[in-house]
Amino acid sequence: MIYAIASGKGGTGKTTVASSLVSLWDRPVTAVDLDVEEPNLHLFLKPNIHRTDPAYIEIPEADESKCTLCRICSTLCQFKAITVMGDTLLIFPEMCHGCGGCLAVCPEGALTPGRRQLGEICHGQAGDARFIMGRLRVGEAMSPPLMRQVKALFGDITAKDPQADIIVDAPPGVSCPAVSAVIDADCIVLVTEPTPFGFHDFKLAWEAFSPFGIPMGAVINRAGIGDDTVKRFCEDKNIPIWAEIPFDRAIAEAYSRGEVVAQALAPLKETFHQLRRAMRQAAQTRQEAATCAK
Repeated sequence: MIYAIASGKGGTGKTTVASSLVSLWDRPVTAVDLDVEEPNLHLFLKPNIHRTDPAYIEIPEADESKCTLCRICSTLCQFKAITVMGDTLLIFPEMCHGCGGCLAVCPEGALTPGRRQLGEICHGQAGDARFIMGRLRVGEAMSPPLMRQVKALFGDITAKDPQADIIVDAPPGVSCPAVSAVIDADCIVLVTEPTPFGFHDFKLAWEAFSPFGIPMGAVINRAGIGDDTVKRFCEDKNIPIWAEIPFDRAIAEAYSRGEVVAQALAPLKETFHQLRRAMRQAAQTRQEAATCAK
């Protein structure tokens, strides 16, 4: 099963929840940090990184001696990564999404596959949990291609152990990276806080992810501040509230020290045990429904 820990905005406690779940998971689990622009799950799980692989994206390289300036490639490219100016073919590698369309349509074979480095993929072990982290190169704008390469490893994980679970620390927000992180999940945990900003972005996340038909539940972090707008919205939209984490100075202090809060504060263990059970039940119910539909 793949469990995505997501949030409509940064700073709600998404990584706090993800790290605590990984630390208390009672089955084989792989922790995956897909927040490739700002990964920080490793700061809490403190994995032993044993391998780091470079990650590349395919880009076109031009042989101008073969190019007839037909402009078929530039017409196809919606990202303006390749264009013709006068009698010169120009390629902008940083704008290329690596779709390969220009290579396929070039009638003269003037474009060949090249590559540039997107970032790196780190592999390690955090206690009993396997750990995988994507890290985007500084200044790089193309996070979804790197995320796809990390997600391509999921098949190997489940092939080795069909009972293994994957907990994904997703990027915040509702843009392409966030959607890419949650779209293949069996269950989505939306972490929010009971503040006006928290509710606003929680609502956006629910609106963005609910069309996928993936079971979703809410975790309200810093419960006790703000108001009950989030709870009323969840009640209205039939979104189960799977856990509430109190607004507590001790939690903030543990977080600031880079500690996993479920391990640092004993009273929170049962909260995350209950959350784990709710997530697993939601994912299993969905799987059983899909099996019956077949």
